[in-house]
Order: sequence, then structure tokens, then C-alpha cells
Amino acid sequence: MIAGGTRDRHGNGSINGNLGRVGVVGAGIVGLCTAYYLRRAGCEVVVIDREAPGSQCSSGNAGALSSRSVAPLAMPGIVGTAIKMMLDPTGPLYLPPTYALKALPWLLRFIAASKAPRVATIAQALSGLLADSIPLHRELARDIGCPQRIGNTGQLHLYPNEAALAKDAGSWALKLQYGETVERLDRAGIQAMEPAIDDRYGVGLFLPDSAWVSQPLRYATALADKLREMGVEIIQDDVRGLTPGSDGWTIATGRESHHVDEVVVAAGAWSAQLLGTLGVKVPLETQRGYHLSIPNPGMSVSRTVVLADRKVFITPMEDGLRVAGTVEYGGFKRAPSAPRAALLGDHAKAGLKGLDLSQGASTWMGHRPCLPDSMPVIGEVPTHPGLWTAFGHGHLGLTGSAPTGKLLADVMTGAASADRLAPFSVTRF
Repeated sequence: MIAGGTRDRHGNGSINGNLGRVGVVGAGIVGLCTAYYLRRAGCEVVVIDREAPGSQCSSGNAGALSSRSVAPLAMPGIVGTAIKMMLDPTGPLYLPPTYALKALPWLLRFIAASKAPRVATIAQALSGLLADSIPLHRELARDIGCPQRIGNTGQLHLYPNEAALAKDAGSWALKLQYGETVERLDRAGIQAMEPAIDDRYGVGLFLPDSAWVSQPLRYATALADKLREMGVEIIQDDVRGLTPGSDGWTIATGRESHHVDEVVVAAGAWSAQLLGTLGVKVPLETQRGYHLSIPNPGMSVSRTVVLADRKVFITPMEDGLRVAGTVEYGGFKRAPSAPRAALLGDHAKAGLKGLDLSQGASTWMGHRPCLPDSMPVIGEVPTHPGLWTAFGHGHLGLTGSAPTGKLLADVMTGAASADRLAPFSVTRF
């Protein structure tokens, strides 16, 4: 703990960096990064999660680090396209009819966020958060002893033809506006870069400045090990509730209670439930993401390859090829859908020549924490001094983890103005 100073209870961080003891609820990659930067700033930190560090959604993502992914999912004109996809069980954005009524309030907010002025505001905010994400991840990977896990060969986004590319024109325009470097490839260029790409893909956009993580779970585990080395306590227990007091917060778990001066809720898709016990409502929806792990694919790619028309990411991992993608609404209680997981294999075979799925491929499903405007909730809850948030990154949790942790720690310790977090405040809802 940094000596000296007292807590400023007006959302302006601490004075002289003294926060006392900070409890981080959630040991996913966002919570771990937040703990890392708080500890590096001199704070005493305890991390609590019922699951092992990085073992949930943080372990199953596509591994992509995309610092210019500033276009929200809800873009102008999305309504007709989204409805068509939601009705298709094989489409990239499926809404089971039995879940439609529950998802309706979220979907209405999603549609409202697709208006052009709001999209421009969202893109600006996301750019401010994500712009330095790749350098931060490279620095973090070096510090925790696994610099080799950050792949530096860029990303390759693929389309069958110009008509397919035109459907994403708005998103690419925003990315270019905020500094994305894009190299256009024809069929020959695609073949030269990745010989295994199927002939049906004739238009490629290569992003040389983008990166990827070669094994997200091992990355998170290495960070957790580093935190323990730095003196951070990591407790595996079920958080049952948060109670404010005159001298801080009590985190009640299944086995005991923990007193902290400040608390950060970084529990991913479960964050809204926890905040709801305090009367703080957040329109958080879990989008169920799937991946297919192929240990012996029979071919290779040398970077993250995105079959953009199918919304599928293919990444070379340390233990084989990972095919990730598709969005499915359905909450926490519905069982994983084997047909949806199998679709990933069909998509991958359509994109990759010689892909072998017969050698022990396995599937995974996790819960992405998604907000209707594609922006996370980060910052102090105005009605509950000392209660901070860091969740809701949707499809950009890995990319946004390091910059979120650093920015939040800077604001909490007084090294940055709370105004930096204003666009991500829970009050926007």
C-alpha cells in the first residue's frame, strides 16, 4: 500500500495514490489486468472468483488483439440484417424463439444504439480506450515472462467478392478513420500469404498492426502467477454479495467475508447480477460464444484469419487450430448447442483447404458479457462511493483488458482524471 493520503469520495480517485486494500471480484483477464495495474501502482489487492483464474470466457476467445475495432455491433442499417440472422439457426447471430421475450429489452437498446450519431460517439470512445492495447499487451507479456505469446504477424480478413466486402463498408470506414492500417489483397496475394485459404475467397484485407495471443488461458495463468509473485492474494470462492460500510466494503463469499476499502466488479457476464443486489441495474446480456479446437488440423495458417462473411475467426494456437465465432442468445441456463458448435467446423472447412477434423477436435462454449452499445462499463458507481466497475467488453475482452486495467488503476489512484471514464459510466443507461 502506498503510504499517506486519504480517499476522495467524489469520483476523483485517491489522493497520493492511497486506496488501502482493493478487492477485485472476477479473475478473468479484465480482473487480472486490473489487479496487475493496481498492484503496480502500490495498492494492496485481493482477487476473488469462484473459478480458477482465466478459466471461463477469457480462456475460450479467438485470441485476437484488435486495437482499431471501434465499430459497434449495432451499425446503421443493422435492423433488417440482424432480424434475418436471428431467425436463422445456422446464422452468425441466432436468437432462439424461447428466449426472444427475455432478450427484447436488450435488443431494443441495441437498435437504438445503431443510429449514426450514437455510432460516431461509440467509435470515438472505443478508440480512446483501445488505441494502445497492443503495446500494453506486449509490455505485459514481457513482464509476466511470455513475450512469445503475442503473435505479431497481423490479421487477414477475407471476403468471397466485392459485394460481400461492401456489406461491411461502414465498419471499415470507421476503422480507417481511427488509424487502422489496411493492405488490400487480391486472390494471388491471399494465396501468397496463406496458401491454405480456399479459392472461394478472392478479396483480402491484411491488418499488419493487429496481433493475437497464441494461448489465452496460459496467458491469463501466467498473469495470475505474476500477481501472486507481486503479493496479490487470489482466492477461489463464490462471491455472494457486497455490503457498503462507513469504512469500506465487505465482500461476502461462500466461506468467509473480506473487508476492503474499495471494490472492483470485473465478473464478466455475472457482473449485472452482483450489482443488482445493490439496486444498480445494467442491461447486460450474455452472448454465448463457441469455439472448436483442432489439435491436428493437417494444414496451417500463420496468423489470425477471419472469414468475414461467416463471422468466424481462425487462430493458430500453441495446441492446434482454434475456430471461434457465432453469437447465440440464451442466457446462463440453456445447455450448449452441439449443432452450433459443429457449424464452426463446416465454416472452417469452407475456408481452409485440407482441413482435417477427424483427429480429436473438441468444442467449448462461454458467456460473453455484452452491452447493447458494444461499450464496457468502467468507472465508479456514483451512488456507491468506492464501488468500481470493469466489465461488459463483449467480443473485445482480451483486447480491452490491459488498457481497461491500466486506465481504471490510473483513475483510482489519481494518476488520471475520472473524466477519461465518463463515456463508459454505468449512468449512460
